[in-house]
Amino acid sequence: MLAALRGCGDRPAVAAAARSLSYAGEHAALWLAAGLTGAAADPARRSAWLRATAAVAGAHLTSMAVKRLVRRPRPPEHGGRAALVRTAGRHSFPSSHAASASAAAVAFGALLPPSGGRRLLPAAVAAAMCVSRVVVGVHYPTDVLAGALLGGLTARAGTAPREPGAGRPRTPISRNGRPV
Repeated sequence: MLAALRGCGDRPAVAAAARSLSYAGEHAALWLAAGLTGAAADPARRSAWLRATAAVAGAHLTSMAVKRLVRRPRPPEHGGRAALVRTAGRHSFPSSHAASASAAAVAFGALLPPSGGRRLLPAAVAAAMCVSRVVVGVHYPTDVLAGALLGGLTARAGTAPREPGAGRPRTPISRNGRPV
């Protein structure tokens, strides 16, 4: 799988697209900008967009922390092919691009209208971004899979609907049922 995806980078159009996706996803920039744009464009659900954007940032930061613990080196040159992009760090597991992209697909996808396939847009871009990381030669497929799982789970946890009254302090009640 690694060799097949890396080989796709030999085609100039694929290499250019993979590089563009990699640059756009650096430090979750594309996804953070998309979330803030959603918050600005949808004032009625601004807090939901900001919570979703925070989940994306949380997924990215969590993946970076795991990366520092695991310290898996990036893939070596494959078949004489050097990586098509530079990276911010030398560790690869899990993919932070995949974590933030998957978090965005889950969190933003839930906020978009289901009609017209708009809900699928974040997932399609996220999938392409995940694949691009192997194509450009900076991740193993397992790095991407782990990042995608981490991002999806982080987004689900960070954007789960809250129960009415959750998080509010309870008012103490006396024996006769009146507030104290």
